[in-house]
Amino acid sequence: MKPGMSLIKHYLQFKDFRAEEYAYLFERAAIIKRRFKNYEKYQPLIDRTLAMIFEKASTRTRVSFEAGMYQLGGTVLNLTTGDTQLGRAEPVEDSARVISRMVDIVMIRTYEQAKLEAFAANSRVPVINGLTNEYHPCQILADVFTFIEHRGSIAGKVVAWVGDGNNMANTWLQAADILGFTLHVSTPGGYEIDPVVAGVANKDCVRTFNHPLEACAGAHLVTTDVWTSMGYEEENEARMKAFVDWCVDADMMAAARPDALFMHCLPAHRGEEVEAEVIDGPQSVVWDEAENRMHVQKALMEYLLLGRIG
Repeated sequence: MKPGMSLIKHYLQFKDFRAEEYAYLFERAAIIKRRFKNYEKYQPLIDRTLAMIFEKASTRTRVSFEAGMYQLGGTVLNLTTGDTQLGRAEPVEDSARVISRMVDIVMIRTYEQAKLEAFAANSRVPVINGLTNEYHPCQILADVFTFIEHRGSIAGKVVAWVGDGNNMANTWLQAADILGFTLHVSTPGGYEIDPVVAGVANKDCVRTFNHPLEACAGAHLVTTDVWTSMGYEEENEARMKAFVDWCVDADMMAAARPDALFMHCLPAHRGEEVEAEVIDGPQSVVWDEAENRMHVQKALMEYLLLGRIG
């Protein structure tokens, strides 16, 4: 952190916030969503500008942040790899110094977490992680909020992660540690969660299983992701073979609690990481989950720019 920047709050990974901050954010997200549904204008961020920097392609992240910022009364700048070339045309530190003098908040969707952290360390304004190879905190923020909407507090519950030990899995592990639930994880050999990357020392919040059906047993929520994340396309053929038994199907959902929910951060490949009857079935809340990205991110931007309201 540079001199004079110590008061800036960033959101670079899920463990950047405490449990009581999440309780506040979920409360604000519910209020903001209710206003949206009732067509009540709420524009606390008039004259504020969000810069969105995309080095990885995006649908939900772009739409949810852009629509959300406009709804809050602000404006948005959308910058792609060709527009910015972070760390190529100029050092990422210099890009941060320039961009953060012209906008009020920055969202970055990139590859290495180190690049995001370097930007934040040199930024005059809050920086949000829109996704990196290591973490996806805004998605888990939306997922937990969606669970709370449907089933109440997630504390003490069991979340089953089936599939790749990727950025989503790392972030679910951080959430389990902070919010007090248990994460059941089942991944193929060689694709496990790296606890060093996740940065969670509390072994009590996670259990690992060789078979995905065992991981789903008694779960309140079953969730997964694509088998090949952006940036790992060259591994696609090997992953298709390694993950063949990790497709979430009706048997896995039957092993979970009768009222268990299914989530997927999307885009989904029916017949690969999840069967169509599951993602399109009655236990699936993926569309609520997708919409809630916008509402929790509005609460997040409000919090980072204005602090606590009321």
